Amino acid sequence: MYSLARPFFFLLDPEAAHDLTIWSLHHFGGFIPSVCGSRGKPVEVMGLSFPNRIGLAAGLDKNGEAIDAFANFGFGHIEIGTVTPRPQPGNPKPRLFRLPKAEGIINRMGFNNAGVDNLVANVRSAKFKGILGINIGKNFDTPIEKAADDYLACLDKVYPHASYVTVNISSPNTKNLRQLQGASELDALLAALKARQARLADEHGRYVPLALKIAPDVQSEQLSEMADALRRHRIDGVIATNTTLSREAVAGLPHADETGGLSGAPLRTRSTEVVAELAKLLAGELPIIAVGGVFSGKDALEKLDAGAELVQLYTGLIYKGPGLAAETVKATDAFSRV
Repeated sequence: MYSLARPFFFLLDPEAAHDLTIWSLHHFGGFIPSVCGSRGKPVEVMGLSFPNRIGLAAGLDKNGEAIDAFANFGFGHIEIGTVTPRPQPGNPKPRLFRLPKAEGIINRMGFNNAGVDNLVANVRSAKFKGILGINIGKNFDTPIEKAADDYLACLDKVYPHASYVTVNISSPNTKNLRQLQGASELDALLAALKARQARLADEHGRYVPLALKIAPDVQSEQLSEMADALRRHRIDGVIATNTTLSREAVAGLPHADETGGLSGAPLRTRSTEVVAELAKLLAGELPIIAVGGVFSGKDALEKLDAGAELVQLYTGLIYKGPGLAAETVKATDAFSRV
């Protein structure tokens, strides 16, 4: 069915198509039957039992408006956000561009969202009882030296409702955000987050894991420093990767020179390289969740073979449709770490 509907959606402005999709799923998602015949093989990651290894990446459902509809796709987990303490409109439009020949998307959305209170209200009203990740960020006008305050404010509010929380310091579309991946900045941020996590665990009587989402545009030396920081602060997981600023794989294509992060098939190879390098650096001390360019079951297995424990989808769903969830779940059912 998606192959019939996709041409219509691709006639629309990309952001209009996205908004229409979320609106439709929010209002009519309850009528969607599960498209995933196999629920997959459960796996323990970050102390949580995931029904299968495939999840929805953050960014598609920023405000948690369509959680129950996405649950029908057969995902083993759903990650919503990125959410910020205060509502913000994001960057000026247009800010979302398709590159169909490369099966890629460039976005410079800028953490557009309705704020953390709105997201929490949506989570409370959802019926979904599975693994829910909530991805948190900072407001665009919060000085980078005070970024930790925004992350802590979000963590306080989402903690009671999340299965795990992802700290997004890798979007290229919020000014200076990637500075937080620097050694001293990252060390200070992770220390603050872990201290707050410990306090919240005592207050709520449950431990909610923290994952860090990183960029693909990092050199080996910086990746090694980040791996050391993840181990030192006992972060529970790492998500690799966010979108890339590189245009090497799409040079010369329409929209290739637009500012923003590139996702989709052009990111596949680099994302997998980062996963593999991280796996060697971390040596199993914390799990890796892979995202970037997964368009088939084969692509998902490639991420697992590189060292990931879980795989997330986003741009692949835009090009391939919701059946991609079923395909990747089925392909990864028999995977086991040797």
